[in-house]
Amino acid sequence: MSRMDFLKLAVSLGSCYLAALLGSIFTSPNVPIWYASLVKPSFAPPDWFFAPVWTAIFTLMGISAYLISRGGMTDPKVRAALTVFALQLAVNVSWSATFFVLRSPLAGLTVIVILWALIALTIRKFWAISRIAGTFLLPYIIWVSFAAVLNFAIWKLNP
Repeated sequence: MSRMDFLKLAVSLGSCYLAALLGSIFTSPNVPIWYASLVKPSFAPPDWFFAPVWTAIFTLMGISAYLISRGGMTDPKVRAALTVFALQLAVNVSWSATFFVLRSPLAGLTVIVILWALIALTIRKFWAISRIAGTFLLPYIIWVSFAAVLNFAIWKLNP
């Protein structure tokens, strides 16, 4: 691996882990207090399950972004794909703030629908450049699909 590839990998992973850290700053203080008090559906995973799943997903996202970045920022397709990737990463963080800080499952549901659409667009753009990069994002959209159903159920159970 060249020095430039190593740098691109570090930036790609680092940006995803930074988003994860920001999201956890919004989430962590509210899990034992507010989230624990919510009525949750029977299919809600235990709280400990979320961290390892998100760690794996953010790692796959970082690797995926790295694979795309190898095409170079002078390529308009690469620039467009990474721009959408950055946007969905920001919306991902905003979901944590919306759901946990604002304590609003309805607002969280709105944000997660937008997030899902941006992930789908990111997959489409990544797939056009690298099928492997697009494939690495499939667990992400599957997990966010599940999270959207969970978010909806929490909203309905906690009027």
